[in-house]
Amino acid sequence: MAGFHHIELWVADFDEARAEWGWLLSRLGFVLDTEWPGGQSWSAGGAYLTLTTSPNLTATVHDRRRPGVNHLAFKAGAPAELDALMTDAPAHGWSPLYQERYPHAGGEAHYAGWLENSAGFKAEMVADAS
Repeated sequence: MAGFHHIELWVADFDEARAEWGWLLSRLGFVLDTEWPGGQSWSAGGAYLTLTTSPNLTATVHDRRRPGVNHLAFKAGAPAELDALMTDAPAHGWSPLYQERYPHAGGEAHYAGWLENSAGFKAEMVADAS
């Protein structure tokens, strides 16, 4: 069976990550399953995403341009739902990327929005094909 079981993101500032990622994940339909000091797990579609701190961090900011994860892409529902999410995102710590080409920065047939949070993580939200 193929697919992801889970993704774990190490964050330097858990309170900031909880606020920013928590808003985005809940907006995208994820459910907070588990929470512990310095971490939490959100689930959707049979997989989960964990946010946690680590004593082994080597930097305080994520640099998506270095080797490693560039961004996570999420299903965002209908185009109108994505439009509303993109409008609301700045009030929750997320900055729009490629706004001058929104919603087709990924090509004319790709309706999506990209956001970056204060720690430098990038998320792509892809609308359902119409």
